[in-house]
Amino acid sequence: MAPDLHRTVTPSGPEPATDATTKPPVDTAAAGDQERPAAVRVQGLSRVFDGRRVLDDLDLEIAPGEFVALLGRSGCGKSTLLRILAGLDRDISGTALVPRRKAVAFQAPRLMPWKRVWRNVLLGLDGSSADRARAERALEEVGLGDRAGAWPKTLSGGEAQRASLARALVREPDLLLLDEPFGALDALTRIKAQHLVGEVWQRHGCAVLLVTHDVEEAVLLADRVLVMDGGVIAHEVDVPLERPRGLTDPRFAALRAGLLERLGVDASAAA
Repeated sequence: MAPDLHRTVTPSGPEPATDATTKPPVDTAAAGDQERPAAVRVQGLSRVFDGRRVLDDLDLEIAPGEFVALLGRSGCGKSTLLRILAGLDRDISGTALVPRRKAVAFQAPRLMPWKRVWRNVLLGLDGSSADRARAERALEEVGLGDRAGAWPKTLSGGEAQRASLARALVREPDLLLLDEPFGALDALTRIKAQHLVGEVWQRHGCAVLLVTHDVEEAVLLADRVLVMDGGVIAHEVDVPLERPRGLTDPRFAALRAGLLERLGVDASAAA
């Protein structure tokens, strides 16, 4: 896995002479960091908006193939961290080491209404016949094999979100970034989408970072749950439950209650 190194920027300092877009990828081993493999390695990461420090000297590691969920109150910096890892925000201090092959799925599917579904899956790619075959395979994997030629306006909310997931999968990422991808779905569609993401992750074996407000969703899907507060990772919980996970498992309920308490929510009131 050949990671990209985001450039280091001092928020109040001058722009460096060399931008990350012109730097060659940095190999983790070449950087002298061979003690433990990591799909993501973040060190001393800070991000300031209008004088407010949203991320404050944050450290994070995600192992290859690990599923990590990130919880926290609104405005705590979850989505900011995800955007930095996606390469969408480089105005940072500190470093973020991420794989070259990464993909993002947001809460809004962001499908282009003038392109058929399969062409939306290939946004940013060549669109060759070989690529179309890849798009159709990805759509088949998420249960949309018969909707490849459809227009986005004819898709339900759940179908549009699955098309967005197919667009991420067609890039064969080593890191899949999910920014509250189920937030706009109804309860039943949300459950189906959660199960689909779990199945896709197990088949592909990529590392996943899921940003979510849903504690139950985090415990259902993740190997490890992180709680952000004050611009840092304030709490971390391993989820040692076998898959598939049952919501009625007392261990599941205990993990959920502990995380809710960390978030300042009464577990009995949230039941």
